[in-house]
Amino acid sequence: MTYSGVVKVGGGADVHELPDLMISKVAVGPMDNNSYLLRCRATDEQLLIDAANEPETLLTLIGDDSIASVVTTHRHGDHWQALADVVRATGARTYAGRYDVEGIPVPTDVPVEDGDTIRVGRVELTARHLVGHTPGSIALIYDDPHGHPHVFTGDCLFPGGVGNTRKDPEAFASLINDVETKLFGALPDETWVYPGHGKDTTLGNERPHLPEWRKRGW
Repeated sequence: MTYSGVVKVGGGADVHELPDLMISKVAVGPMDNNSYLLRCRATDEQLLIDAANEPETLLTLIGDDSIASVVTTHRHGDHWQALADVVRATGARTYAGRYDVEGIPVPTDVPVEDGDTIRVGRVELTARHLVGHTPGSIALIYDDPHGHPHVFTGDCLFPGGVGNTRKDPEAFASLINDVETKLFGALPDETWVYPGHGKDTTLGNERPHLPEWRKRGW
């Protein structure tokens, strides 16, 4: 199968098949949010990133194997509309960045700090705290031992720029500094980027534009 990362609301999932991990991407809700279902190929344990909307769509994607965990990348409401229903149906543990927990109406079982490890089966994800879009946004990095890294960026990094900082220069400076240091500065160009909305990209595609983003301020 060829993975494109192009999905649309009402359509099916696109599946990225890696040696140790299956990544299913689906678009849900009126704000065209991306939700990602990760499945460890060795154990079949599953983890959902952003129960954004359409719980029935997400529960169908999850299937009979259920999920062990749900990670919410940040506290904005379009990223947790289906969280209560999904947790109620699956009993999954909930994770979110420590400084966004108060903005998420479903209790967070595990508040996440920068550098924490979140596991799905035998696969390890590293959380990076990126401040600016919200105080507690997190990205999740999977450093594939068989290839290049993969990073789930929520609303902190998209094709063409960083996430919305609502015309707040201080928030923008914080976000772009964190993105440059913790993502671009730590990961290679081949790193695949899975954003909270829209199409995927790679760090290599976006890296040449960092000075432009800084100059324009968004």
